[in-house]
Amino acid sequence: MQEQIQELLAQATGRDASDFADPTMNLYTDGMLDSMATVQFLLSLQDEFDIQVPVSEFDRDAWSTIEKIEERVKELQ
Repeated sequence: MQEQIQELLAQATGRDASDFADPTMNLYTDGMLDSMATVQFLLSLQDEFDIQVPVSEFDRDAWSTIEKIEERVKELQ
């Protein structure tokens, strides 16, 4: 699942998937995700994993690393 998340992040940010190789990297404090890319990424996640991410309840801290994103996706599936 981490590879799929890396690919979706790459598509949303225009970066290479290898930029997201560290699953513990904070995507926000390290400047990898901004507001616009986050929205695109969340929409892609919903499509890829058939989940619903309530934007009104979105908490950056809960979605700040690939490891956390993977946990949240599994919880929502």
